[in-house]
Amino acid sequence: MDPTTTPATEPAADWTGFFATHLDPVPLIVILRGLSERDAVAAAREAWDAGVRLVEVTLESEAGPAVLDAVVRAAPGGLPVGAGTVTTPERLDAAAAAGARFAVAPGLDTDTVAAAGHRGIPFLPGIATPTEAGQALRLGVATVKAFPASTLGPDWVRALAGPFPELSVIVTGGVTTDTARAYLRAGAAGIGVGGAVTGGGLAGLVRTVRTPG
Repeated sequence: MDPTTTPATEPAADWTGFFATHLDPVPLIVILRGLSERDAVAAAREAWDAGVRLVEVTLESEAGPAVLDAVVRAAPGGLPVGAGTVTTPERLDAAAAAGARFAVAPGLDTDTVAAAGHRGIPFLPGIATPTEAGQALRLGVATVKAFPASTLGPDWVRALAGPFPELSVIVTGGVTTDTARAYLRAGAAGIGVGGAVTGGGLAGLVRTVRTPG
């Protein structure tokens, strides 16, 4: 069978349900990149205190797994902490070993989608074209990350919903407090944001996404 059309073991509805449930109170994924363990835990606690339920620690650096582990251990009440920049099955293994409950990638890698399905880890792969949107659905993935959002724009999110109404899109990459409302109005299910949060803009962003109308 063509690997580009082999579905993930985990049903898409399970992954979509995971993200929908945790984005319902506040439609944000707070992304922690390049922080020390101490600073990452502090930023995560600020996000949790603001009502954010999904925090992601990226793994592109050697320190990433240790930072992820620290944030996982600090999470209150079993809130799920995820791993970002999960571009290979091997990196997914490292994320799982550090306690990640979900994983995010900048692109759509079929091997990593399959590995996430076998592990039962909700996976959010990145797309930037209609071709990749169709491929994600064929793989059994109905919730994706639009990346980079700053290049694609809200109109792209709105247009994608025409041919792919079953696809849930979370936008990431260059989204700010000023642009967040436009993405939600365009139909985005949520927003992933890093710099705007760690730069001290979390409170304003939470207010914006809670009242996007």
